[in-house]
Amino acid sequence: MTALRTHALGSTGPQVSALGLGCMGMSALYGETDRAESVATIHAALDTGINLLDTGDFYGMGHNELLINEALRTAPAAAREQALTSVKFGALRTVEGGFSGYDGRPAAVKNFAAYSLQRLGLDHIDVYRIARLDPDVPIEETVGAIAELVDAGHVRHIGLSEVGAETIRRAASVAPISDLQIEYSLISRSIEAEILPVCRELGIGVTAYGVLSRGLISGHFTRDRKLAAGDFRTMSPRFQDENLQHNLDLVDALREIAGQKDVTVAQIAIAWVLAQGADIVPLIGARRRDRLAEALGSLDVELTAADLAGIEEAVPAGAAAGARYPDSQMAHLDSER
Repeated sequence: MTALRTHALGSTGPQVSALGLGCMGMSALYGETDRAESVATIHAALDTGINLLDTGDFYGMGHNELLINEALRTAPAAAREQALTSVKFGALRTVEGGFSGYDGRPAAVKNFAAYSLQRLGLDHIDVYRIARLDPDVPIEETVGAIAELVDAGHVRHIGLSEVGAETIRRAASVAPISDLQIEYSLISRSIEAEILPVCRELGIGVTAYGVLSRGLISGHFTRDRKLAAGDFRTMSPRFQDENLQHNLDLVDALREIAGQKDVTVAQIAIAWVLAQGADIVPLIGARRRDRLAEALGSLDVELTAADLAGIEEAVPAGAAAGARYPDSQMAHLDSER
C-alpha cells in the first residue's frame, strides 16, 4: 500500500487518511452502477493508503454494506486490516425505496448494528452514527445506546451526522464523540458560523461529504446533461433550471483559477476543503478509478493565501443558488435549524 498522510479523527477518534472514500454512489441515488468497477475503486483506494470507507445501512438498503464486504474480502490482507468503516444508521425505508423517517431508539440502534455487522462481515464497526436526528428520541438516548455497543466491543467510536451545535454539546455530554459528518464544500458553508467552532472547542473532527456538491462543482457536469430517472439530482434544487445555470457560472469562475494552477476544478475544490483545517477529512464520492485518481491529486495542490482569496472572490460564501436538499429533506436536518 502507498503511504498517505494520516491524523487522528478528532481528539478521541482513530487515525484516518487525509481523504476518505464515500461509497454511497456505488449503490444508490446517482443512476446506474458498475459493481466490478466499484470493487476495483475500493481496492485502488485502499492501495493508495485511504483507510476510511464511509457507508450507510440504507444505501441501496444493504447493498452498499454487502459491496464493501466483497471488496474487503477480496482485498490484500494488509489493506483489509488497515480499513476502517464509518456507518450511518437509522433511516427507515419503504419497499418502493422511499424514506419514511428515522429511528434512534436504543433497541433500534442495537438492531441496526447487528444487521450491519452481518452484512459487512466484520466483528466491529469503527465509527457508528445515526444519519439524522430522530426528533422523537433525545440524542442522549441514541448516543448512550452506541456507547453500550462500544463497551461491548461491537463499535469503536461514536460519530454524529448533520446535527446542530446544541445537539453536538448534548451528545458530547454522554460519551466521547470522534467526529461530525456533515456537508461542507465551497458552496455549502453553513457549518462555519456555529457548528465548526463548537466541534473545535470540543475536539470533535469533521468528515465532510458533498465536497464536490454531488458533482456540481466537479468540473465534469455540463449545462445540457440529462440525468437518469431516479438520480437524486433530478430533485435537488441546485440542479434545477436557472439555479443550475447560476451555479455552473460559479464553476466557470473556479475553472479559471484551477487553470492558472494547472489543476482540475475538482482538485481545487477538494484542496479548498483540505485547506480549512487538518481536523476536516473530505469524503470523496468516487465511483470509478479515474475519478479517484483525480481526487487524490488534490493532496498535491498547495493553496497560497492569494489562491484562497481568489477562490473566495470567485465563489463567495452563500453564492450558490438553491438549497442543499428539497424542502422535505431539509426538514430533517437538525444542522440547518
